[in-house]
Amino acid sequence: MDNKLEFSTIDEYITQAPPETKEVLEKIRETIQSAAPEATEKISYQMPTFYFEGNLVHFAVAKNHYGFYPAPSGITAVEAKLGKYKYSKGAVQFPINEEVPYDLIREMTLFRLAENKQKAAEKLARKKKK
Repeated sequence: MDNKLEFSTIDEYITQAPPETKEVLEKIRETIQSAAPEATEKISYQMPTFYFEGNLVHFAVAKNHYGFYPAPSGITAVEAKLGKYKYSKGAVQFPINEEVPYDLIREMTLFRLAENKQKAAEKLARKKKK
């Protein structure tokens, strides 16, 4: 996508996406929503982002792949299942011309949701001790 475009909602992001990618972007969004219904949507780093007690996951479309950004811990949690996919410390790339593994997206989202809930609970417990 053109990096010069500015988005304020996920709907705007998907509307501006290449036509052949819109259906998959919506399905990624729905997968995240179903895994983390309490998360809110926003744009962060000019990418669709789900937020719950901090950034949860981001996703985006590039020329040849869909990017999914579950933070380093989300990658580590499923690293053994990433196999053929290109990935780095905090991102995984799913080729545009292949089926997107929505089950992996769901698993990473659920992991990040549990992680953020745990961090929030620990922060609250520390606050109460003061």
